Amino acid sequence: MDYSRLILSHLVVQHCQAAGIESVVISPGSRNAPLVMDFTAYQGFKCYSIVDERSAGFFALGIAQQTRRPVALVCTSGSALVNYFPAITEAYYSQLPLVVISADRPEKLIDRGEGQTINQKNIFGSHVLGSVHLSDQEPNLKYSSDQLKKVFKKAATLSGPIHINVPMDEPLYAKSNKPIGFDFAVLADDQDLMPHPIEAPRLQRLYKAYHGASNKMILIGAMPPNSIAPAVLENWRSDPSIIVLTETLANVHDPDFISGIDQIITDFPLDRMEEFRPDLLISLGGMIVSKRIKKLLRSMEIQNHWHIGLERPNDTFFALKEHINIEPNQFFNTTTEGVTQSNPETYQFKNTWLSLKSIRLKGHESFLEQAPYSDFTVHHTILAHLPDHINLQLANSASIRYAQLFEANPTHAAYCNRGTSGIEGSMSTAIGAAVVAHETHKRETIFITGDLSFFYDLNALWQNYTPSSLRIIIVNNHGGGIFRILPGAKQIAPFETFLETTHARNASLMAREFGFEYFEAHNKESLTSILGSFFNQSSAPRILEIFTPSTLNDQVLNEYFDYLKENARIAAPKH
Repeated sequence: MDYSRLILSHLVVQHCQAAGIESVVISPGSRNAPLVMDFTAYQGFKCYSIVDERSAGFFALGIAQQTRRPVALVCTSGSALVNYFPAITEAYYSQLPLVVISADRPEKLIDRGEGQTINQKNIFGSHVLGSVHLSDQEPNLKYSSDQLKKVFKKAATLSGPIHINVPMDEPLYAKSNKPIGFDFAVLADDQDLMPHPIEAPRLQRLYKAYHGASNKMILIGAMPPNSIAPAVLENWRSDPSIIVLTETLANVHDPDFISGIDQIITDFPLDRMEEFRPDLLISLGGMIVSKRIKKLLRSMEIQNHWHIGLERPNDTFFALKEHINIEPNQFFNTTTEGVTQSNPETYQFKNTWLSLKSIRLKGHESFLEQAPYSDFTVHHTILAHLPDHINLQLANSASIRYAQLFEANPTHAAYCNRGTSGIEGSMSTAIGAAVVAHETHKRETIFITGDLSFFYDLNALWQNYTPSSLRIIIVNNHGGGIFRILPGAKQIAPFETFLETTHARNASLMAREFGFEYFEAHNKESLTSILGSFFNQSSAPRILEIFTPSTLNDQVLNEYFDYLKENARIAAPKH
């Protein structure tokens, strides 16, 4: 087995081993050759080769999303590193652990006119939890190791990306037949980074305030599946003082919870705001997709917002009073101990929300029966035909928003890059996730995307790891259809060229080039027919491209919300 002779390479790789890293995504280069040699020589690493660094970053993100463990990214010097930036920002705001390891020229050659050389120190700024620039001087190895200990601990404990910059001098390809050992501890606990337990007096105060609130709203953003224990879900369901609002990415399901937030709160009656305003808003999980719920809760001028969980909280509603830095299950299990529920009839808040849900769902079903073929009905048809027990990956921006309008399948595990909500990298993330889902859980991954997200990330298909179980569904409306929905966007001239970016492309040739079986649908009948067998096992991954009328989609969606306003109005309160 060939190892590198460069000591810093061994130092970094051994720290990765000690940190429990198993997956390493490598982009080819020359300056990072020592790292390539050592990662592939040391035991315990599964290495992936992804040429395009932007795609590689999101591929690694998909692995981290599924495993919830740090994933290493390795690249050469220069602009290669900058191509990681979109994935780094997504990892930072989605709070996923990526370990970016960049090779660099020796410091004496920076800004000296060397090729493939930029200033790589602290290049990601505030979008990483920590950044270390190593020194290749012998006396500094102990200091370098201490710095690595701290930054690796941040990635694992605080859950987010870190950057390690490794200067490497030539000869880059010098080999050794054994690893270089170190006589100091590679990894040690850093107590300063561990979550501090919440003091008992504060917890007692919070529990008292919790039980004193008669109108509690729990709003759940992006969370991994099975994050909330069944006993906690049952407590929420039976507590008449709690209404639970979930999103598709929350991966939390119950008939008595409100999942289709946007359809429920459309045309919200401002004169009845008090009936729907919580006196305690509790958020769980990550980013919230729904713009409507953000706007509504901000307009309600919520006075008391708590976030419960180990992740960094977002003061989305300008009312964050408490970050309760413990697992939600721990908090909610304690709140129910020894508590006797009051008579449900004394609580109107929950009933008011559930009555609104019932009214809106009737309007929703009625509209679906007469809606024409469009993005709206296509997403409904796709979601209705998906098999159980899959990993569902959703692209930005229309795909995730349409999915939010329909009841989620409780057997699905749903994901989307909502940290920064960009279209770049959605497919690369889905494929990285699909590799893990296929190899570890034998689960099928289905990726639903728009045409622009698909074409923008075509290099996602340029790798050798796509499992045959992957299914990609493209809703092709010949441009950025989301811009037709945004108020005022169509008034910008020339709208079709610079916002919608109209095109006439399809994915047929690209699919076959990358070894996918290709299917296409142009109407509801052909779509329904194809979906009947599209998800069956096959020897190659598959792409289904669904063509929809670009100029009708925004009209149908607007008519949907208008229909809810006119035909599913909220009844006046009874006195």
